[in-house]
Amino acid sequence: MDEQLTRAKELFTSYDGSTFHMYRAGHLEEYKQYEIPKQLELDWFNEMIAQYSRELSITDWKAVTRLSAIAANCQNERILKNVLSFASRNVLSSDSIVKLMYAEGILEIIHKIKSVLPDDRKLEAYKTTHMLLEDIINKPLIIDPGHELEQFNLRDKKSLNERAKRSMEKIVADLG
Repeated sequence: MDEQLTRAKELFTSYDGSTFHMYRAGHLEEYKQYEIPKQLELDWFNEMIAQYSRELSITDWKAVTRLSAIAANCQNERILKNVLSFASRNVLSSDSIVKLMYAEGILEIIHKIKSVLPDDRKLEAYKTTHMLLEDIINKPLIIDPGHELEQFNLRDKKSLNERAKRSMEKIVADLG
């Protein structure tokens, strides 16, 4: 890969493919000068989706946050499929904060890719998310070391439950 292509890919991936964020950071004109074909950008999106899907973890949700950011720029159903697959296998056994972060991440992804999402996939995603949110509300507050409520603008179990209920309301409003 030559230097210009390497630099273009570096810019593209560091901004999750968002030309808006490149513009805000003052890098859009530089990126545009490389004249990257749309197919190559799609390949880069697919690489990022695969990479962050492999990095999904219950100890850190940066990968789900990055996948959500990518979904804003690349409406790819595979993003949601990968996050749901991971969440359904791993997140129910995690702490309350992780459940909330994944549930909110899934809702963001659904919102961003709605236009390409079949109704049955959306319903499946909402069911998984609703299950996570119910688990938060119905079980005692569990927080693993390193996850502090204050980091997430939460004070106590009640504020955690309120945030979970707001997410449930979003699901109901979208389905209603």
